[in-house]
Amino acid sequence: MSRSVISKGGKFAVVLGAIVALGGCTSAEQKPAEEQQPAQQATRDAHGCATPTPSESETESVQAMLSQYRGAMAAVGSININTYVHVINKGTGASNGDISDTMIANQMAVLNAAYANTPFRFTLVSTDRTTNSTWYTAGPDTTAEAAMKNALRQGTADDLNMYFSSPGGGLLGWATFPNWYAGAPKDDGVVILNTSLPGGSAAPYNLGDTATHEVGHWLGLYHTFQGGCAKSTTNGGDYVSDTPAEKSAAFGCPTGRNTCSSAGLDPITNFMDYTDDACMNTFSAGQIARMDSFWVTYRQGK
Repeated sequence: MSRSVISKGGKFAVVLGAIVALGGCTSAEQKPAEEQQPAQQATRDAHGCATPTPSESETESVQAMLSQYRGAMAAVGSININTYVHVINKGTGASNGDISDTMIANQMAVLNAAYANTPFRFTLVSTDRTTNSTWYTAGPDTTAEAAMKNALRQGTADDLNMYFSSPGGGLLGWATFPNWYAGAPKDDGVVILNTSLPGGSAAPYNLGDTATHEVGHWLGLYHTFQGGCAKSTTNGGDYVSDTPAEKSAAFGCPTGRNTCSSAGLDPITNFMDYTDDACMNTFSAGQIARMDSFWVTYRQGK
């Protein structure tokens, strides 16, 4: 699956020095300047989104496939996802991106806590470390990214591969959509900025929820702000009925933000918005059901 890079002012495409997305990026995702404190503006301008919004035809095809799923949702904690971690560094030591086992364990704990009310649990199967300066800074849809994934990816559609690196270009991370797997299985997985792991230096995105967000995309979720306010009058947006429409991505942890007046307050605590890690704590019931549908349709046993 080819992914053209769009450099926008969004959190989740990945990278401080280097987010992704299932939801993709559009010009509507540019954060309004008035929503930022001046001191925060420069820091957040360094973050961009690396995945384009799915085309209308792709989205319609996905919705048609999901509509065929009529099974009961899996029980909480009943789906174990084997997780393979690939640490890409440019040499030994933390300054060269060589993440410790403790940071990886803490990241897995954050991921499982975030998905505690969903069917999904993540089990770390293995960690490998590769010293390769070209892969270390590989961006989305590059030959370096393809080479990295072709060499390292393990498992099948229902196995999660996480690549920790430092892509640069203002990215925090990116992910592949479940429906892309069949056409490009080696491309499947999430790429995460290494300093966004718990204890990293990418504040305010250093509590581990970049991974939470990107795995949400990997499981089928779009951004809460996809489609903007049009969601309130159409069946579009993020295709989840219980996430209120919002005109644009939220940053920081705003109080009382309401960018679509008829939709209710913006879902600023949702993991699929762009707020600070400390502000994120929610997947809605509709999002959980959507991830379950994607899993059965595109990943389970594939």
